[in-house]
Amino acid sequence: MMIDFALEAERREGKPPREAIFQACLLRLRPILMTTMAALLGALPLMIGTGTGSELRHPLGITIVGGLIVSQVLTLFTTPVIYLAFDRIAKRFAEWSSGESNAGVEGSPVL
Repeated sequence: MMIDFALEAERREGKPPREAIFQACLLRLRPILMTTMAALLGALPLMIGTGTGSELRHPLGITIVGGLIVSQVLTLFTTPVIYLAFDRIAKRFAEWSSGESNAGVEGSPVL
């Protein structure tokens, strides 16, 4: 959700990548949290439930809740970093490609 929104902001509004991903993070935080919280709250009865056979369901509940928390943290913190890293790589590749295409032209530096 964040990447799609950031790409649209870059294309339509002409925003730089850093500003686009920042705006995407601000606007898409609530839907991402709501989705994760719905799944997490659905798994809470498995984790804290009591009764017959609950000892068999506890590990599943703990795994679901723990996985959702870890994936949420990773999503919110690593997605913008990876987005900006790929943007830097794309810029370097574009510079490298344009430098290589001018290599045959007289007077241009050869890399």
